[in-house]
Amino acid sequence: MNQQLIIFDTTLRDGEQSLQESLSVEKKLKIAFALEKLGVDIIEVGFPISSPGDFKSICIISKNIKTSKVCSLARCIDKDIDVAAEAMKNADYFRIHIFLGTSSLHMESKLGRTFNEIVEMAVRSIKRARKYTDDIEFSCEDAGRTDLDNLCRIVEIAISSGATTINIPDTVGYTIPSQFQDIITSLYRKVPNIDKAVISIHCHNDLGMAVANSVSAIQAGARQVEGTINGIGERAGNASLEEVIMAIKVRNDIFKLNTNIKYKEIYNTSQIVSKICNISIPSNKSIVGENVFTHSSGIHQDGVLKNRENYEIIIPETIGLKSKLLNLTSRSGRAAVKHYMSNMGYLEDHDYNLNNLYDSFLKLSDRKGRVFDYDLEILSFSNSNSELLEYFKLKSFIIKSSSNGTSHLSIKILCGSQIYNRVIITKNGLIYAIYKIFNEIASFKFKVKNFVMMNKENINTFGNIKIEACYGNRIFYGVGISKDIFESFIQAMIDISNSIWKIIYIRKKLKKSLLM
Repeated sequence: MNQQLIIFDTTLRDGEQSLQESLSVEKKLKIAFALEKLGVDIIEVGFPISSPGDFKSICIISKNIKTSKVCSLARCIDKDIDVAAEAMKNADYFRIHIFLGTSSLHMESKLGRTFNEIVEMAVRSIKRARKYTDDIEFSCEDAGRTDLDNLCRIVEIAISSGATTINIPDTVGYTIPSQFQDIITSLYRKVPNIDKAVISIHCHNDLGMAVANSVSAIQAGARQVEGTINGIGERAGNASLEEVIMAIKVRNDIFKLNTNIKYKEIYNTSQIVSKICNISIPSNKSIVGENVFTHSSGIHQDGVLKNRENYEIIIPETIGLKSKLLNLTSRSGRAAVKHYMSNMGYLEDHDYNLNNLYDSFLKLSDRKGRVFDYDLEILSFSNSNSELLEYFKLKSFIIKSSSNGTSHLSIKILCGSQIYNRVIITKNGLIYAIYKIFNEIASFKFKVKNFVMMNKENINTFGNIKIEACYGNRIFYGVGISKDIFESFIQAMIDISNSIWKIIYIRKKLKKSLLM
């Protein structure tokens, strides 16, 4: 039978330490609910002695979380321990997590204590915490740089004193996988009462090896792994829990371990943490990055179309993500173009010529970069339809703002051969006003799902606006570039409007459904 791996999340404690400002109680509670829904075993909800705000949030989270166990951090100081217990008193069950530096560097330069004094502090604090709960975790801070004999000694004494979980942190991300694995192996070999506690690991990513170190320690026998969603945390961050979890799942032939994780909640949890913490996820981020399930190379695309397992070791649906379509770029082959056209209801030799379309596609992709399905549809018929020119064009716009928050927008847009002049006075923001105008002047209505502003930290550089909009059940994309952010938004809206107008024109002429 497979053993259980305990998943310990510290996004709300170690992860929050990396943010520019503290999260509100409401935001922390939303993350906690997401972690609970994900199936995390233990949620480290904060460090209550650190601030009244943290104490309050821990009280509220502890009262509301029911299926995951809550945990609070405390130094080996009596008041820390008492406050941690008080903050979690409304929880159905909770853990107190005590930490103390054990490396020579921490003992001498940070704590000014001898190793024997450190041991005494640990024993006293563990026994005090046991008055509140029998679930005590003791962390040997900077274990990766701690003398191995000292580490074995304090682990043995901590277990004898009542600690039920022993955490071995690579606090500064110093060790490499083989070294960290040797530490865990040595503990199992040298500590006589090691079977009386769960061995946990908590790795940081300063050298980019947090996940590798965590995985190597699990192979050595650690049965609790600590980390954060998206790998956020102090300095370079913590081990990304989603990466460790999926490594265990995908390579269960090696690990032979179970978790309580609901895998289909991984992507959603990642997105929640990213948005609330205002930390974007790199497109190449393992497991949850935008590019993980996309393919640009023609060879890869052909292989994926024949069998996704050729180039994907994880099925997107496993983590709660819909299958992504192939990226259409100048590196794409005919197979990808044909695949898209088939999905849109066009059959080769009957509706279009693949060779002609592919030649046009390559020219467009060299100019545009990424091409979308509707671009292919437009290319297929642009040679025979001179009407497919840019229907919407910006003629002029004027924006005035007053100190009372009112904005005045006057805009002229050419729609075919007719000029539309619109004036809007609003307090709802100019972005909304521009969006409203386009839905008024066009014969069709679309909904903006998302827009991203690039270079937003430097107002002197060109603003690059990227908009994602929905019309029917199709997604359209628009890009606008200008030194004026509102002009960028207008250009992106025109880009989208022209694409939708062309698709409507084509499909009406071909008598095909617009809702596909």
